[in-house]
Amino acid sequence: MAQLTNTRDTSGADIPSNYSRLIARELGLTARQLPELLLGTGLSAPQLLSEDGLITPVQQMQILRNALTLSDQPGFGLRLGKRLTPATHGAMGFAACSSPNLLSALQAIHTFLPTRASVIELNLQEVGDDLECRQTFQVPLDDELLRCVAELIISVLLEFGEFIVGRPLDEAAIGFTHPAPEYQAIYSEYLSGQIEFGRDQLTLRLPLALCHEPNASANHESYRLALQQCEAMLAQLQTQTSSYQNRLKKMMLSRPPGTLSEEEAAATLFMSKRTLARKLKQEHSSFRQIRDDILSSQAASYLSESTLSIENIAALLNYHDSANFRRAFKRWFGQPPEDYRRGARSPGKR
Repeated sequence: MAQLTNTRDTSGADIPSNYSRLIARELGLTARQLPELLLGTGLSAPQLLSEDGLITPVQQMQILRNALTLSDQPGFGLRLGKRLTPATHGAMGFAACSSPNLLSALQAIHTFLPTRASVIELNLQEVGDDLECRQTFQVPLDDELLRCVAELIISVLLEFGEFIVGRPLDEAAIGFTHPAPEYQAIYSEYLSGQIEFGRDQLTLRLPLALCHEPNASANHESYRLALQQCEAMLAQLQTQTSSYQNRLKKMMLSRPPGTLSEEEAAATLFMSKRTLARKLKQEHSSFRQIRDDILSSQAASYLSESTLSIENIAALLNYHDSANFRRAFKRWFGQPPEDYRRGARSPGKR
């Protein structure tokens, strides 16, 4: 296997705020205490509590720094890592968990990590009979923060591995760059495998044979659909333009389909709903047009390339009943979804 690497832009708001809400939960903070966690970020408590909020890598690192100050227990990164189950990572987590095996899951995480955390870069490389996962960070980190983030990412990767293999990864070999901390004795409570400190590179090593074991929870159709959603999100993140249309598409693709409201989008961009509408009009677009473009594209893809029922597709796109979905689909394509599916699958369309 050739070494896999990614180049990432860490300047924009692209990290889902749900990670920071989990940090607040791990600290046991009340709503009144949230400003302490957000100190120095420029964020308000309502922005953090918004289900669909995005924050910048710099803001995320400041929140982690504040959390380390507020925490009164050692090993905060280890404890937080246990909260970050595969389900907390959106479409990327869904793709990894439905992958054919652990190798495919790690490749999905490598490819689509920019859709969740652009501050972390995961590189995969075969070394003898092992797969070596190397992690690097795209923003400067002080020693304490580096240790916390390293504990966190290793915990997350092991959580994925244990979900897929169905047991602790005792064969794992973990190399941390930081020296052994005073609380090193608790590492074995959170991490499986052999642990070394003071290494040149943050690494997780796994036997290739283990990585090729079938995933008992694999689901080919779910895997394919999740990959499609991740690819759409990644393509939008990699756009070189910074138009309001593209920024809005990026926000919509980072959330469950159809759930972002115009008010939430405007608040995330630090402007009023009226100002956002004016900016989009100047680009010959609108909030509804962008939302319809994304939903119609996803609907057409599901109808053409899956065997999902109309009702299931409606639910995936967050329509509360299939009748509303059918009306919207007819407005988009001028025909019912059943007719579109038959036409897309006719021999002349192949």
